[in-house]
Amino acid sequence: MFYFFPPLQILAENLTMVTEFLLLGFSSLGEIQLALFVVFLFLYLVILSGNVTIISVIHLDKSLHTPMYFFLGILSTSETFYTFVILPKMLINLLSVARTISFNCCALQMFFFLGFAITNCLLLGVMGYDRYAAICHPLHYPTLMSWQVCGKLAAACAIGGFLASLTVVNLVFSLPFCSANKVNHYFCDISAVILLACTNTDVNEFVIFICGVLVLVVPFLFICVSYLCILRTILKIPSAEGRRKAFSTCASHLSVVIVHYGCASFIYLRPTANYVSNKDRLVTVTYTIVTPLLNPMVYSLRNKDVQLAIRKVLGKKGSLKLYN
Repeated sequence: MFYFFPPLQILAENLTMVTEFLLLGFSSLGEIQLALFVVFLFLYLVILSGNVTIISVIHLDKSLHTPMYFFLGILSTSETFYTFVILPKMLINLLSVARTISFNCCALQMFFFLGFAITNCLLLGVMGYDRYAAICHPLHYPTLMSWQVCGKLAAACAIGGFLASLTVVNLVFSLPFCSANKVNHYFCDISAVILLACTNTDVNEFVIFICGVLVLVVPFLFICVSYLCILRTILKIPSAEGRRKAFSTCASHLSVVIVHYGCASFIYLRPTANYVSNKDRLVTVTYTIVTPLLNPMVYSLRNKDVQLAIRKVLGKKGSLKLYN
């Protein structure tokens, strides 16, 4: 359960507790905010259309009913909700003078943002394992990645992601917030909010750091080990065409992993005292906008199976219109 405070709270010292936060976002940029609104709205629409296309194509084309594309569909679904938690509010604030968000809504935004973000991290780890099983153990692949196993792995990623998020949000919002309420960010992120607490936060920050290591470093190391095994197997393939085909199935996943884990590690695997708002906002834009944009683009532009499936689906729709 979240430790939400009542609407008005008075400390023993007669200090009024914060009941809402002010998201400063890009307010310092003045008139440039209108241009940012147009750019971010366009990118948001591209993200939505790209991920919805991936999900629809995987659902409609039976040739993509494999574990790899099952997890890709789950990842696209998670990233659609992940951006929905952040971007609509950010777009509204770019055009609004009042950029407030209530205490409870701030906690909920952080909970869902972290929940989907951590789920994505864990899913990328599972997708690495899927590539390892397919390339290194092809004969055992149907058993290692049966539909029952895939379902359990996807559920474990979601449950683990939101349990970790619940832990972090409790650690942040169980702290007292007395008077400072200006969040120097465009959404309720951990570092920007915890800086406003009117008490010592060292213990809470240390536990949050440990959670960050568990959900970022551990899956990333798992992916690295998987790819070392994959590389060793690929190098044993005698034909150049065979090596190219084996590696091409991993290239898209590896591209998304590098951007996602790189940006997330830069933000969350360091003390809050090192938070630098302008630089951090730029990196945050990368993993809240660029990474969800990168996923459908990389998988549709680099993946011949997805390209073929999109053409087949569009072809069927075209033929149905002609028939009608």
